[in-house]
Amino acid sequence: MQHKTVRTALMVTAVALCVACSYTRSGDAVAQVPAAPGTELPAFGEGEDIVRHTGYTASYNHTTLCPDWVAWELTAEETRGSYEQQRLFSRDPDVSFPKASREDYSRSGWDKGHMAPHADMKWSLQALTESDYFTNICPQNKEMNAQAWRKIEELTRRLAQHYGAVYVVCGPIYDSAERRHIGEACVHVPDRFYKALAVNTSDGWQTVAFVVENNRQTFGPRHYAVSVDSVEALVAASRGVATDLFPTLPEEAEQAFDWKYWNR
Repeated sequence: MQHKTVRTALMVTAVALCVACSYTRSGDAVAQVPAAPGTELPAFGEGEDIVRHTGYTASYNHTTLCPDWVAWELTAEETRGSYEQQRLFSRDPDVSFPKASREDYSRSGWDKGHMAPHADMKWSLQALTESDYFTNICPQNKEMNAQAWRKIEELTRRLAQHYGAVYVVCGPIYDSAERRHIGEACVHVPDRFYKALAVNTSDGWQTVAFVVENNRQTFGPRHYAVSVDSVEALVAASRGVATDLFPTLPEEAEQAFDWKYWNR
């Protein structure tokens, strides 16, 4: 598959990577209609460096040397992928310089934290390889990455199995004016991370988001759960631009969350 970096001057949503139908389960609130194309993609605009890979789409920031956001659809079938591959962190060949490298993280004390998880990409060797590109990586606290962030990733896969598909967008949040950096290239260290999820149910679209501090965090997902609207406000303040994480969804679906849809 040939990859292409796209820059756009218009606030648009990209075409879908794929369209997935949800499964029907007796007694469960699972939708029976396909989602609209591009459901997983936030709105993006002028100046963003958008790169599409087999398993995810990202907006790479050449100042922070981290993605501004990474988005993907995860289906139930994809969670059953069985490919395995050693993690081979590398520069993304489809992203121009400046960009992060392995050397920037070496002996920094920070994990190479995946936005789109390696474990979500086991349905394709190509997707596994591309998940280790630094287009998809941010500096993460080791305990947070191994505990709170991992638990949210595992919940996301269970949700995909339950609903047939889950639509995900996540990324860093920078709160401090004085930012921490690692490496010779000065990769910015985020203060927090967010992950926003959407599922299509028989009760309509449901969304939830999680915000996790980039320090020692070990709680389960419920502890970090917030509305998508509240995350959009945080991300807008961090990036200095208006943010719409799920522009194809009705606004009311993003204003609050009901944990009964996420308690899996």
